[in-house]
Amino acid sequence: MRILVIHGPNLNLLGIREPEVYGKTTLQEINRSLRARGEEIGAAISDFQSNHEGDIVDRIQAAALDIPRADGIILNPAGYTHTSVAIRDALTAVSLPTWEIHISDPSKREKFRHVSLVRDICVGCTAGRGSGGYIEALDGLVAHLNSGGEASS
Repeated sequence: MRILVIHGPNLNLLGIREPEVYGKTTLQEINRSLRARGEEIGAAISDFQSNHEGDIVDRIQAAALDIPRADGIILNPAGYTHTSVAIRDALTAVSLPTWEIHISDPSKREKFRHVSLVRDICVGCTAGRGSGGYIEALDGLVAHLNSGGEASS
């Protein structure tokens, strides 16, 4: 099983960016823990981070078109959660099961963060669980895939 983890804008600054909101765990530490958990449960993890919307769209498309194809995506769209129709459209186009993840809980933050443009096309969402939420997202997506779950739209 192959899982692509996509980290959106500013997540490369985890560990130093607003630690009171996002904690002190770095993106590299999150990716290491995901790879370790993936080994335990039989999932190969690849990760990608970009501050650029078009790069994220390109990577989503490549996950479905390149060989080997990803079986599912874990996506933290970060600030694009609330604004990116393009990322939503890419997810819909590729029909790969996708799990939305947020370190903080957007519903408990500023009002503009309460809307997710991708939530309704994802097979699950983990929010407000800190960096450990990524492991919950991986476990949830793998359970979904193992139960025969397929297209996310």
